[in-house]
Amino acid sequence: MGFARTCSVALVGVEGVVVEVQADLEPGIAAFTLVGLPDKSLTESKDRVRAAVVNSGAAWPQKKLTVGLSPASVPKGGSGFDLAVASAVLGAAERIDPRVLADIVMIGELGLDGRVRPVRGILPAVIAAADAGYEQVVVPECAAAEAALVPGISVLGVRSLRQLIAVLADEPVPEEDPDERGRPDPLAAGLRLPGTGEATGLCGIAVPEHDQGHDLGDVVGQLSARTAMEVAAAGGHHVFLQGPPGAGKTMLAERMPLIMPGLTRQESLEVTAIHSVAGLLPPGKPLVDVAPYCAPHHSATMQALVGGGKGLARPGAVSLSHRGVLFLDEAPEFSGFALDALRQPLEAGHVVIARSAGVVRFPAKFLMVLAANPCPCGRFSTSHDQCECPPSAIRRYQSRLSGPLLDRVDLRVDVEPVTRAELTAIGARGESTRTVADRVRAGRERAAERLKGTPWHTNSEVPGRELRGRFQALAGAMDEAERGLERGLLTARGLDRVLRVAWTVADLAGHDRPDAGDVALALQLRTGVPRGVPMAIGSPA
Repeated sequence: MGFARTCSVALVGVEGVVVEVQADLEPGIAAFTLVGLPDKSLTESKDRVRAAVVNSGAAWPQKKLTVGLSPASVPKGGSGFDLAVASAVLGAAERIDPRVLADIVMIGELGLDGRVRPVRGILPAVIAAADAGYEQVVVPECAAAEAALVPGISVLGVRSLRQLIAVLADEPVPEEDPDERGRPDPLAAGLRLPGTGEATGLCGIAVPEHDQGHDLGDVVGQLSARTAMEVAAAGGHHVFLQGPPGAGKTMLAERMPLIMPGLTRQESLEVTAIHSVAGLLPPGKPLVDVAPYCAPHHSATMQALVGGGKGLARPGAVSLSHRGVLFLDEAPEFSGFALDALRQPLEAGHVVIARSAGVVRFPAKFLMVLAANPCPCGRFSTSHDQCECPPSAIRRYQSRLSGPLLDRVDLRVDVEPVTRAELTAIGARGESTRTVADRVRAGRERAAERLKGTPWHTNSEVPGRELRGRFQALAGAMDEAERGLERGLLTARGLDRVLRVAWTVADLAGHDRPDAGDVALALQLRTGVPRGVPMAIGSPA
């Protein structure tokens, strides 16, 4: 009889569960049984593991073989268990010392030739192993940099099962040619970079300003919209931009990640874990350290937006834009069901998806930017004579964005058409990305200092009861907003959001507490109704 055990990790969403892989050899007719709630792809690992072991020069045991995955109650799927199963079998056959395997976590897929292939979710799997107290992991060589992001973990990257056997058996390690196919092509994975002008897929990761050459100063005019985007980036507020085609709505949204502060180490690990599970990490960049940017097409389904799929759900656009920007261009063209599904993650900061294989929870704390035309043809705000849409079509088009969804959007701005004078003026560029980003960073630092010792980091996260209690505006500053509540122009949620925005405006302007001018600007940004206040942050009233 032979017995050996090692460990791997089962992923449920972006959370991992350490699984003990046990192999037992008994005298009897040669057979291979895999137990422990495996799915179809994991059941197929029996053939992959057998071929990989034989093609790696090791003998396959001709006995009754049982491999158990514990705990048996946790659903397990994917090909990431291949390496652990093969090692446990070789340990039971005494090709490898079973004692060496007991405290190692192994993650990787095996090719039929014995090569170790990358799998999705390396980072969250290694984080789960570290949290469970393990200190050694074995991963595919091309994913070793991703695994090494977790502190306190010793990472061994291998190219083939032959190399792993040699390392564990203390034998000379054979040379293996690097596998250039270990990482998917980012374009094939459907990445979209801001400013490329071409939507090739679901989402992308923002890159620094100097890498892509696009600047906020490229946006002509649009003082109110630029101010709204600055306030949104500083306070984490959602934005709704409405205006005719060609006014600059998409340009503003694409530049939003560049004015947002860089991700902290913890935020980078959260974002990287989600993109790792989705298989969207770009090659050569194991850590995402800038705000993500997702721009799904308006034909995207509810599952594409919030997550879904067969078996255990995969992350959707709301999770892929975690700690970044979700841009919904032509928002009224999205399915009403898909848009209303955003209401829960907008409030909770996460999304919970129930499927037959289990319930998964994905983080989804994103900044949403909605963009829409004023009517189906887009010319309603330019000239009534040019608009060909009947009033019923305009009402129907504008009503596709439900009231409960828009009530969760803090800033609503009308983006006016660019005039000839603005477009042809020499030296009329607006503030650069770097200038606005510096001001946003200073505003965030003021808010962080004020919120120190609380569970909140940005003004948009502060609950209404705290705003009305601990974080009040100056006396009398909220009078006009409160009158709007009495007249039914604002809901109770809307009044709280006006105060949140006013705090962000005050942080950007360097005020200790919001004054009447800060609240007036916040109210104008919230309702879209002009109130005669200067739109530039810090301008004198």
